[in-house]
Amino acid sequence: MAVRTRIVTLTKRSDFLAANRGQRIAMPGFVLQVRPRGDDDSVVRVGYTVTKKIGNAVVRNRMKRRLRALARDHIARCGIAGADHVLIGRAGGVERDFAMLSDELARALRKAAK
Repeated sequence: MAVRTRIVTLTKRSDFLAANRGQRIAMPGFVLQVRPRGDDDSVVRVGYTVTKKIGNAVVRNRMKRRLRALARDHIARCGIAGADHVLIGRAGGVERDFAMLSDELARALRKAAK
């Protein structure tokens, strides 16, 4: 069984803006932003963003639930220790098959680790 690290959710706007200056990996259902914090803390932090362009509140909340499930599955195992990860939902992510989203996140995390 793979080792799971503790995930902390980003809440401050400044953390999201800092992650925006990091590496950006675009996938069809979402965009992953990764930025090492540079501190000695190995906690993986994750933030979620879904804008109103995606749809109404019901659609946005559904997309956020999907992103949180993806983060629990993949970022807990394969996330970069000591880095902030931000998942930004895209319009196609709500209708996209969850298994495809899962594969895309695994691929994006591998790309970010290089």
